[in-house]
Amino acid sequence: MTPLLEIHDLHAYYGKSHVLHGVNLTVEQGEIVSLLGRNGVGRSTTVKAVMGLVSATGSVKFKGNQILGLPAYRVAHCGLGYVPENRDIFPTLTVEQNLILGEKKGKASRWCVDEMYAMFPRLRERQHTQAGVLSGGEQQMLTLCRTLMGDPDLVMIDEPTEGLAPKIVEQVADYLQALKRRGISVLLVEQKLAIALEISQRVYVMGRGAIVFEGTPASLRGDVIVRKEWLEV
Repeated sequence: MTPLLEIHDLHAYYGKSHVLHGVNLTVEQGEIVSLLGRNGVGRSTTVKAVMGLVSATGSVKFKGNQILGLPAYRVAHCGLGYVPENRDIFPTLTVEQNLILGEKKGKASRWCVDEMYAMFPRLRERQHTQAGVLSGGEQQMLTLCRTLMGDPDLVMIDEPTEGLAPKIVEQVADYLQALKRRGISVLLVEQKLAIALEISQRVYVMGRGAIVFEGTPASLRGDVIVRKEWLEV
């Protein structure tokens, strides 16, 4: 079967700075894949290149179709969801208005606002509150749910647990498992090794703009050299 997302020989640039050096990566239907590595190695650049937010060369295929070079709005309409690290909520709109803005016109979604509230009850309590006054954890919940309202087939999530309390981290992990149960694939950019190894079917490790390891969580747990060289601080 053709992978849902297939990245081949991806190179990306910020001006004259060459950031990605031939990245190869795949995500299958209904699979959670984690992209691990230290800060600055190119993980966020990889997902931004897929979304058309960074100048890149190589090949990015989604559902067998070439999407590299498309503008971000067209990539999104292909069925790719993206949750950026900086969350990007609309601060002057309410929680519910933010969720409704995530819907795609003319498309019936597998998700509705009530399901978002069931997943994160705190959002129901805050549904009429301006998003800009939410806590960091609440804003992360909102961004995750707003992306789902667009009914993506694959969600790329950049550092969703960064700066969150342990209880909220657990809720994010439950959210990711809920996506998998509904057949939605996930490409997770994450630094917390424990959560990535717990929920992923496969993991990639990046170092200096390239993939330095690919395998199962069990194989990464057993590879002391890779963890020491590329992950541990």
